[in-house]
Amino acid sequence: MVSSTLTLASLASILPSALAGFNSGAQSNVAVYWGQNSYGQASSQQRLAEYCTNDQINIIPISFMNGIKTPITNFANAGDNCTAYAGTQLLNCPQLEEDIKTCQSQGKTILLSIGGATYTEGGFSDSSSAESAAQSVWDLFGSDTSKPNRPFLSAVVDGFDFDFESTTQNFVPFASKLRSLMDADSSKTYYLSAAPQCPYPDAAMNDMLNGAIPFDFIMIQFYNNYCGVSSFTPGSTTQNNFNFQTWDDWAKNTSKNKDVKVFIGVPANTGAGGGYQPASALAPIIQYSKQFSSFGGVMMWDMSQLYQNSGFLDSVYGSLTGSGAAKAKAPTTLVTKSKAAPTPVA
Repeated sequence: MVSSTLTLASLASILPSALAGFNSGAQSNVAVYWGQNSYGQASSQQRLAEYCTNDQINIIPISFMNGIKTPITNFANAGDNCTAYAGTQLLNCPQLEEDIKTCQSQGKTILLSIGGATYTEGGFSDSSSAESAAQSVWDLFGSDTSKPNRPFLSAVVDGFDFDFESTTQNFVPFASKLRSLMDADSSKTYYLSAAPQCPYPDAAMNDMLNGAIPFDFIMIQFYNNYCGVSSFTPGSTTQNNFNFQTWDDWAKNTSKNKDVKVFIGVPANTGAGGGYQPASALAPIIQYSKQFSSFGGVMMWDMSQLYQNSGFLDSVYGSLTGSGAAKAKAPTTLVTKSKAAPTPVA
């Protein structure tokens, strides 16, 4: 794209690295999900822009779009700042429109996460309906801001994340169409990610992961399963059941994109999922994983849990960078009338 203004990519070359979003050449990416308020208190999920001041976080997937054939968006207590479009289950969220643009101006990579534990549609009956649904998702969140019923109005996400946790069908044509729409838009770089559970092959998304779709990065849920971080034993030659090496092999030999990055996904607090490990226990796991060229960083579930766990992000960031972590900037208290919605664990 030829432009008289600087693009985010050109800005990244001259501004401090702390402003960068996803970096495919780094092992220190940090992704934190926002939107489901899994901590469950009225004030434990503050508005998105409050968290983008934290220079230790690169990527924020907004969760979730949990209906595709019948488009549904649910951002927990943030929904109190939205109104539903008439006749739909889509939210009109001007505050998120503002916050997404603010976060992007600070260099953050903002994704829309599709699926979640409450997704029950199971996919699509055939390829044509899958492709049609992908076009609909792109119209709702992509670069043509004239389309109706857009949840984020004129804000355009930086890509999409797939978080499917039960068997699905015909997602290859859906993902392929969505990828092609992103790649055809030269206005900026878009990313496609996925958050499979750690058992390999992934039961819900193996059709897409099995060499069919070029993902930019995947954020493995190394929790709630036998192969998670809790099974790692420092000094063990087999690392017990912690199977990062299996996913590194996938990246090198199966993935359509051989430069795909693999993140270690962890709960950010004790209540965020089975298998939580304190930052001190994650340090040797991160060090072990750094030996694999596919390693790209850490994903955390979720923002509300993270900000109730003082020091966790600082310590994990320090392990990733190998140096003293910068002081995290905590959000200011947000006055809100909202009540936390029941939330799934990713």
